[in-house]
Amino acid sequence: MGAAMGCGVGLTIGFIFGGYSILRGGAGPRGVLPTLSQYMLSSAATFGFFLAIGSVIRNDSQLQFEAARLQTASPMLRTRADGLTLMRSRWDAERRREQH
Repeated sequence: MGAAMGCGVGLTIGFIFGGYSILRGGAGPRGVLPTLSQYMLSSAATFGFFLAIGSVIRNDSQLQFEAARLQTASPMLRTRADGLTLMRSRWDAERRREQH
């Protein structure tokens, strides 16, 4: 995902800076389209590379593994009576805090 986003950003930045460079200094001996495409492709490759590395580093963290483990873990099952008792005890605790 990082590589795709980086390539998109790189193509846009390459188009902007390449277009400015062509307007400012001329296209050169190769022409407008090859010059612009070189700017765009080199910028897309650079941005895509660095954003891909960043996304791998970010997704490789321990927190990501812990979140995935918690999603696949089975939930703690309680009976209705246990849930009702827990809810009443929390309500009582809230009432006591409000009274003081």
